Amino acid sequence: MTQTWNRREFLQRTSAATLAALAAGAPVSGFLSSCSKVQGRTDGTADTVILLWMAGGMAHTETFDPKRYTPFEKDMEGNRVLSTFPSVPTALDGIHFSEGLEAIGKVMDKGALIRSYVAADLGHILHSRHQYNWHTCYEPPQTVAAPHIGAWIAKELGPKNPVIPAFVDIGQRFTVGEAEELKAFHTAGFLGNEFGPFFIPDPTQGLDSVRPPIGMDAKRFERRNQLYNDLISSSPVGEYGSDYQKESLRRSMEQAYALLNSPEAKAFDLSTEPQESYDKYNTGKFGLGCLLARRLTEQGARFISVTTEYEPFKGFDTHENGHTRMADMKKMIDGPVAQLIKDLDQSGHLDRTLVVLASEFSRDMMVEGRPDQKVKEQVNQPDILSDMKFYGMHRHFTDGCSMLMFGGGVKRGFVYGKTADERPCKSIENPVKIDGIHQTIYHALGIPPDTNYEVERRPFYTTPDGKGKAVMELLG
Repeated sequence: MTQTWNRREFLQRTSAATLAALAAGAPVSGFLSSCSKVQGRTDGTADTVILLWMAGGMAHTETFDPKRYTPFEKDMEGNRVLSTFPSVPTALDGIHFSEGLEAIGKVMDKGALIRSYVAADLGHILHSRHQYNWHTCYEPPQTVAAPHIGAWIAKELGPKNPVIPAFVDIGQRFTVGEAEELKAFHTAGFLGNEFGPFFIPDPTQGLDSVRPPIGMDAKRFERRNQLYNDLISSSPVGEYGSDYQKESLRRSMEQAYALLNSPEAKAFDLSTEPQESYDKYNTGKFGLGCLLARRLTEQGARFISVTTEYEPFKGFDTHENGHTRMADMKKMIDGPVAQLIKDLDQSGHLDRTLVVLASEFSRDMMVEGRPDQKVKEQVNQPDILSDMKFYGMHRHFTDGCSMLMFGGGVKRGFVYGKTADERPCKSIENPVKIDGIHQTIYHALGIPPDTNYEVERRPFYTTPDGKGKAVMELLG
């Protein structure tokens, strides 16, 4: 039986796990983890991962898996509506996307389309809980601070360029709704701070992320860094966390300091991008985040996340006016995503860069949760649509979601899975869950499925119990 947690309980338990991680000692390497890379690692097809995160719940029938189009009519039956946009052809014969995604459709000959991702059943749906599950592969709450997938990759593969942060997170602020819950999975957990994300909330201010704070010159910053190191070195055992965690935090500070003084820091400065290229990406923060991701990939970042940003009732969190909100979101993502793929392909980086576009779950106009596991409805969606604001996918749907993958050994021009053509538009062929997605990514990187560390006297794997199986059909 699925246990239901409200937002306060989720926050209390994940915060406790994070504090426990700070006090914990060094995780003990599992049989095939980083201390035995020569034995356990396999040759991968990718070196870098870019996660394009569609935060808020991207409706599959309105994006990459369109169904029958029904235009709005006053007082129409809501159950008739499966897609609120007509479909448009893609580069793949017989495969259509929803109108507004023409640019991405034209590059689908370079990637794979997954139409059968099934999100976890976590009881009453909270975005932050499903995002936690997607990014860590574990269902919250955990007694252990579960590492983000980017942290696992940073830990196991190490930096490609010792100056560039291995794990960079672009676009998410923590001053918006559910901020503390979002922080719970934007972490390296027990692996240590040095493998955690380097945050860039606004890509237009990326260079500010590698500069000393305003009013602090380089010499003062250097003195403060030295004082911090002295404090950590002289503090009693157990104060400010375990020795392992303190040393990890010290290394993360040293990495930031090295970046500050390196020529590679210019990669964070989008003002140096040629104007023509800049304009192709400039649809706002997300588009420029894609541009920054391309530049950091070229400079040797290992894992880069670019998000449309989760903020309750904004972006893809379409609880009303779903049709018009989705039209706006397509304008934000279509051009930059396609341009990123084209640029990486042209420069030769796509061969070894795995690009993943995903969301925590999908949406439907009428069904909340999934047909055989319905949960409490969180939006008033009438059966008869008397107003345009009710026209759109406003409820959370977990039983059929779309995802894209490009590069890094992924098959080109490939479609995996299928959803039903009539409501409920759930996965009916080759359903895949989050452990399968994670292990597919790890397999492409050459990270074995039984990679684990001993934490709290038990092994903690990259996927629960190390049972995740790669979807080999997606890989060439």
